[in-house]
Amino acid sequence: MRGIFITLEGGDGAGKTTQASLLEEWFQSQGRDVVRTREPGGTPLGVEIREMVLHSRGHIDERAEALLYAADRAQHIETLVRPALADGKVVIQDRYFDSSVAYQGVARDLGADRVRGLSLWATRDLLPDLTILLDLSVEDGRARLEALGKRFDRLEAEAAAFHERVRQAFLDLAAAEPERFLVLDATQSPQALAAAIRERLESSGILTTEA
Repeated sequence: MRGIFITLEGGDGAGKTTQASLLEEWFQSQGRDVVRTREPGGTPLGVEIREMVLHSRGHIDERAEALLYAADRAQHIETLVRPALADGKVVIQDRYFDSSVAYQGVARDLGADRVRGLSLWATRDLLPDLTILLDLSVEDGRARLEALGKRFDRLEAEAAAFHERVRQAFLDLAAAEPERFLVLDATQSPQALAAAIRERLESSGILTTEA
């Protein structure tokens, strides 16, 4: 079987973890081996980088932040994702380079094309078979996090205007690559969202078993 690479994107509180879990269960019910992972933090090195970029108390320069994410991504793809895909596994990943484009490229004003190019260089141009964008208003996302009593990390603690730019950047990315993205209204029930994701996978040819 060919490996399948699926990424989930969206603002904080959009429900990426829930949908990743439901999608993992669905693939496993079909006898597929699944690797669940995330960025940053999908490797031992990534765990250290995640702590730096999300929980550091000191100031991190915007370019340093982008480079740390790229370093995590290079290690993650080379040591975990590519080997899993080569073994015919399904990789379901929480965030990928689209997050860097939205957060650092657009919201931090580093340049979307520059940050995308950095990520593609770091990953040797690996693109997902499908990117699921769970779209949710900034207000609703923040309310969900607060209801869970979550302590905000460095990015989650940014002002609402920052997160509005991130949301619009995601939507712009999806509009530019409709063949790769599936955009869903994250206010729908988890079951409705999961059904829409399965429908896209079944109708797109991504599930072909040929290597």
